[in-house]
Amino acid sequence: MAMASGAVPASFSGLKSRDSGLGFVKSMDFVRISDQQRVRSHRKKITVIRNCKPASEIELKPASEGSPLLVPRQKYCESLHKTVRRKTRTVMVGNVALGSEHPIRIQTMTTSDTKDVAGTVEQVMKIADKGADLVRITVQGKREADACFEIKNSLVQKNYNIPLVADIHFAPSVALRVAECFDKIRVNPGNFADRRAQFEQIEYTEEEYQKELEHIEQVFTPLVEKCKKYGRAMRIGTNHGSLSDRIMSYHGDSPRGMVESAFEFARICRKLDFHNFVFSMKASNPVIMVQAYRLLIAEMNVQGWDYPLHLGVTEAGEGEDGRMKSAIGIGTLLQDGLGDTIRVSLTEPPEEEIDPCRRLANLGMRAAELQKGVAPFEEKHRHYFDFQRRSGQLPMQKEGEEVDYRGVLHRDGSVLMSVSLNQLKAPENFYRSLATKLVLGMPFKDLATVDTILLRELPPVDDADARLALKRLIDVSMGVITPLSEQLTKPLPNAMVLVNLKELSSGAHMLLPEGTRLVVSLRGDEPYKDLEILKSVDATMLLHNLPLNEEKTSRVHAARRLFEYLQENALTFPVIHHLQFPDGTHRDDLVIGAGTNAGALLVDGLGDGVLLEAPDQDLEFLRNTSFNLLQGCRMRNTKTEYVSCPSCGRTLFDLQEISAEIREKTSHLPGVSIAIMGCIVNGPGEMADADFGYVGGAPGKIDLYVGKTVVKRAIAMEQATDALIQLIKDHGRWVDPPAEE
Repeated sequence: MAMASGAVPASFSGLKSRDSGLGFVKSMDFVRISDQQRVRSHRKKITVIRNCKPASEIELKPASEGSPLLVPRQKYCESLHKTVRRKTRTVMVGNVALGSEHPIRIQTMTTSDTKDVAGTVEQVMKIADKGADLVRITVQGKREADACFEIKNSLVQKNYNIPLVADIHFAPSVALRVAECFDKIRVNPGNFADRRAQFEQIEYTEEEYQKELEHIEQVFTPLVEKCKKYGRAMRIGTNHGSLSDRIMSYHGDSPRGMVESAFEFARICRKLDFHNFVFSMKASNPVIMVQAYRLLIAEMNVQGWDYPLHLGVTEAGEGEDGRMKSAIGIGTLLQDGLGDTIRVSLTEPPEEEIDPCRRLANLGMRAAELQKGVAPFEEKHRHYFDFQRRSGQLPMQKEGEEVDYRGVLHRDGSVLMSVSLNQLKAPENFYRSLATKLVLGMPFKDLATVDTILLRELPPVDDADARLALKRLIDVSMGVITPLSEQLTKPLPNAMVLVNLKELSSGAHMLLPEGTRLVVSLRGDEPYKDLEILKSVDATMLLHNLPLNEEKTSRVHAARRLFEYLQENALTFPVIHHLQFPDGTHRDDLVIGAGTNAGALLVDGLGDGVLLEAPDQDLEFLRNTSFNLLQGCRMRNTKTEYVSCPSCGRTLFDLQEISAEIREKTSHLPGVSIAIMGCIVNGPGEMADADFGYVGGAPGKIDLYVGKTVVKRAIAMEQATDALIQLIKDHGRWVDPPAEE
């Protein structure tokens, strides 16, 4: 191979490669290779980061101590202490401009059969009327491509000029045809020129690898030329689940592989002087999705590229679940000023996606307009590119304590809830709302029981019934937190006491009996001298609570600053994200607000649980939202995990109906994940996270998967749900649903 110019140590002893194919620098020697991807040494493959700016020497460092992932020293966003929108070029999609100088654009995808011209036109009009900026339509083959011309003409006649995007997989010739009438082409680098991945670890020689790259260039160049000729836009959209075998053989099923897959196509566009394109890095796991986008931008910064980003979490699912996963993934990136167009993928009619999508976009744009943040601080401990959880020190039992405090927090992530005196009046209903198991009217903790409650007002000392109801919870290791003033005036035995920094520094907590458990509430943006008192306090947990109505201060950045302070001073208190929503908050805003404000920290491993407070919402909704948030951030599993696609014109069955049927019968299997896919276009890899898969194989026929392997083909749809349950049983993962008492 022609060795590129650049400084490379004579021996590669500082580099070693693991199965994942990720380069790893032990020493801080930098490696500089200009635009050359792979170096072979001792028959091992080594990945280094290319550098198109010969003048600047790019220093690489492990993503975290001992990590095999090498990342550029460049940060992944404009500012680490406030929301500043990342500067991008403008990409024109028809008459709609995408990029940092424009509003965040919202889009969705039709679910009709593309060959049904009238049905598709009607859906596009509905979507446009709801206020979407772009709409994507799946184009599988020649007949669909022909229909696209009629769809476009029909819309223009009806005075609808919303830009149309063609979704292409496996079909370069179809892309060429449809580029003549649609405004933007989405290509999936994993399957545009490569065959569908067989998940085989293939050893490629440098020459074979180069040959495949030449093949991609051959297949992709005509489309780029056509987009240039017609003024079309393009999205290079990588999916975590459909990386090619070639990419996986070098990089594994990883964010690094996703970035490299997209860059291969981007380099061809750049070589042909075509720049009207955007990137996306989608995954069904929000944690991987966030890491992939960050790595993409860090790499683009190294190259000096400024292409806009399309954000989305694939196969998010339906209802609160889908909204939560999208808010965690998209919201986290928007808080860092990243993202120029977004799509919320829901297993619901496409026009239903627009409202949550707009709420998210507004949240991101407001944060960037106000440049919400905190005073600058140095960030040394957060892991941007690889997940590492900071686990707070869970409560230990102390000598002389009459009750067991070890259950007030959960090691995988805790759910706290705020309750009112009113709710104590009907103890059994109250216990149910906390998801306790009742045995003869007595509460016991179950799999998804609230860990600790916050009671802002204690019952009067003579209200024996209410006090007994609380004692029964404390006896089964549920925490009860109450404010200092309440505990001093109407003490509740064994309650934990909520204090703020002012009360701590005034010594007011000294009035409590010795050994009382303390919970400290703070904002995170206090002067460091005010935080010093934490070093001398034995707190059971901290509640990070920055009011959401703060105009200029960002909750996410204040929390990052707090975690930085704790880690710098070796303080291991568990930290709970405490969010207070005002009365009248729309449910979608609550879910999206929680996903964005708490999820953005949990995906970085920062935080030990959540306390969502909204006085006018019922407890069950808040509890479910809290557990959804923890599960979406890959923390605590309390129910079956579903990866379900939003459906499109390729879908071979009624996805919403089947999805509801499967959920109804299988939702009680925590730790099990099930993929429900309308077709297999994104590759079995899109079910990368799933244990079992239910996938449309042909009209009316279903294929069942275990992991990425198909185990049963062409099952009649009527029998498929039962066959899926049988499959789960055969693999020893089934339990019978709990019987109602």
